[in-house]
Amino acid sequence: MTSSKHTSPVDGAGSILSTVGGPSDANPPQSLGVSNPVADRLLDKIPAEQDLAAERPHNATKASEYGDAARTPTEGETYKPSTHAATGSTASEIIANDKVGDGNPPKGENPTVDPLDRVRVDPADRVLTTNQGVPVADNQHSLKAGLRGPTLLEDFILREKISHFDHERIPERVVHARGSAAHGYFESYDDFSSLTRAVPFAKKGKRTPVFLRFSTVAGERGSTDTARDVRGFAVKFYTEEGNWDLVGNNIPVFFIQDAMKFPDLVHAAKPEPHHAMPQAATAHDTFWDFASLSPEIAHMLMWVMSDRAIPRSYRTMQGFGVHTFRLINAQGEARFVKFHWTPLQGTHSLVWDEAVRISGADPDFHRRDLWESIEAGNFPEWELGLQIFTEEQAAGFAFDVLDPTKIIPEELVPLTPVGKLVLDRNPDNFFAETEQVAFCTSHVVPGIDFSNDPLLQGRNFSYQDTQLTRLGGPNFHEIPINSPIVQIQNNQRDGFHRQAINRGRVNYEPNSLGGGVPYQAGKAGFTSFPEPIAADKVRGKPELFADHYSQARLFWQSQSAPEQNHIVNAFRFELTRVQTPAVRIRMLALLANVDATLVARVAEGLGLEVPEPLPLATDAPIPTYPPSPALSLLSRPGQTGIKGRRVAVLVANGVDDKAVKKQYASLLEDGAVPRMVGNMLGKVKAADGDPIDVEISVEAGPSVMYDAVIVPDGALAAEALGKNAQVLEFLREQYRHGKPILAYGTGSDLLTKATIPSKLPDGAADPGLILGDAANPDAALAAFKTALAGFRVFARETDPPSV
Repeated sequence: MTSSKHTSPVDGAGSILSTVGGPSDANPPQSLGVSNPVADRLLDKIPAEQDLAAERPHNATKASEYGDAARTPTEGETYKPSTHAATGSTASEIIANDKVGDGNPPKGENPTVDPLDRVRVDPADRVLTTNQGVPVADNQHSLKAGLRGPTLLEDFILREKISHFDHERIPERVVHARGSAAHGYFESYDDFSSLTRAVPFAKKGKRTPVFLRFSTVAGERGSTDTARDVRGFAVKFYTEEGNWDLVGNNIPVFFIQDAMKFPDLVHAAKPEPHHAMPQAATAHDTFWDFASLSPEIAHMLMWVMSDRAIPRSYRTMQGFGVHTFRLINAQGEARFVKFHWTPLQGTHSLVWDEAVRISGADPDFHRRDLWESIEAGNFPEWELGLQIFTEEQAAGFAFDVLDPTKIIPEELVPLTPVGKLVLDRNPDNFFAETEQVAFCTSHVVPGIDFSNDPLLQGRNFSYQDTQLTRLGGPNFHEIPINSPIVQIQNNQRDGFHRQAINRGRVNYEPNSLGGGVPYQAGKAGFTSFPEPIAADKVRGKPELFADHYSQARLFWQSQSAPEQNHIVNAFRFELTRVQTPAVRIRMLALLANVDATLVARVAEGLGLEVPEPLPLATDAPIPTYPPSPALSLLSRPGQTGIKGRRVAVLVANGVDDKAVKKQYASLLEDGAVPRMVGNMLGKVKAADGDPIDVEISVEAGPSVMYDAVIVPDGALAAEALGKNAQVLEFLREQYRHGKPILAYGTGSDLLTKATIPSKLPDGAADPGLILGDAANPDAALAAFKTALAGFRVFARETDPPSV
């Protein structure tokens, strides 16, 4: 490239000092005529950059882009510069100051992916400033012309403060707007590299940081936590090969089979557009009109009308990946997979009357429960189980594994436990983390791949696309909660709110001026499964998708009697609120294809006859399944006992102080959360004269806030509490909602005054009603704890309620 015609040490210096043109063939100058650190670096930089470009005479990997060679990605060409200056944007990058840094340019680094501590802000010992760092002398008053004069436009401090306030809100999510989240980790039980090269499963004991966001689907950001709705269960894994988002729900199936119908579904379920009602509810005409004309919804409706749609807490609900995905190992071997999260706390739900009352008493019920549990060190845990199967197995199923309205019964493909997820840290700031986190089904890592599920394929576009508006442009990955823990290195540039300051002049690939970096990873990078496809372009669904009812029937037949009662009552409630008779009748015709008993009971509750079933979409025989016990909530009691359960201890003047405090301490020791509940705040005088602090009043902490109640001994206390109608209703609700009740001594008098039955409606003993014997109080408390750790006493339920 160079010649030997150089005669002067400064020949060609003008070209080094210019950004345009240069000699055709010459040695670089030895001097620029002046000497200073920047000029000296420029003299090193330009020739080194030219030498770097010359090292790549052509694109040697070009031939690998064509034909069979393209099936195996090749690693990109790279060349190391003789000096780091060669790839810099400017020779002046060595100049240091408090803003640009220390003058030592980074090498192979993107600090925007450093841990969140880099952006945590704490004001200890700091004065108040503007966003420009100007100290604020007075944060109480705007600048005025005289004490009674007009406010002046020059008040930049006021204008900045008000302007920022005016723009604090960002668009909420169209769906899943209401959410809560926490940090934690996923720990692999073993080395599962034979199944997948995905790094979270690479070795036994490997921990991967995660951020998990729970949500409701239909309600707006300020809606109630306990609405009847699907719950989002979205997990972001921060892996050493990028972020993997497993964006699921607490229900393993969905309403529709193709993403084309997603806008229609959401429009139908959201508040009706003419009057914007109801909020966070499907009990209205447009949803059921859509549902009754979309028979593929039948299976999902069974789940949504079940207790799954009103979980007791985020900690006690399952999570599912919904779709079929692929696992791919390092040898390129692929298997289908479905993802299941099972709470170690067990699966527990509310009852509908309770859920409605909680919405009024504490709309943040689930958010508060999650926060308080983590703050107390009672970390929620889930086990991840995989349903792993081959394409050959899938071809033999009576359903299509690409159909998101179908499950694979666990009896057909059992779960393989592979690890556990633990949530152990609450966010520092709700907006910065929970609100700004962006989940996208298209965010996968090597070892995880998609199936051809048409709903999943549409979500892959939609979830990425929606962030562009919600988070202000294509750089939402640079928001700290969204950034991975590994380097981001690519040639994507600019856009709103860009954080990274990319060094160098190269923003394309292939290149020689940057030494070929960043270069493609080849086989070490993400490669899609090479699925062979020979098909015509077509709009339609596979024939097996036309079976709309077999798995809805499976779900119904797998429920316990109380769970079936709740499903019937939910359909009755929802369809009673529908105003259009034709919609009700059409829904009954749909349910007639699910189960004769189900539709007869729902029709009776609506005062209607059972209509003829809707026509089927296929002439093929409808598959039959044996009941699946795994589909009942009652099959998963959990492993954590009473940890996190909330217990009300009713107190008033004259209560048995020693017994109360012993019970309180014993519950705390086992991880429960007891509260002293009284008529009002203040102190009550126990029977022995000692004071007891009331922690919360019955008015502020009503029955629905607790999982159980203790009514201590003490005649005066029972008399005082019995004069409060709110206390009597408290006890009735505890009974009506199937919760354990422990009463000692004269505490049972309070139960009698509240008309709490001593027996179940069928005359049997009530396992959740424990009457303590003063001679053996510990036995009663032990029985109470056993009841508290289990499920509710559904045998108390009557329709309508008798208490």
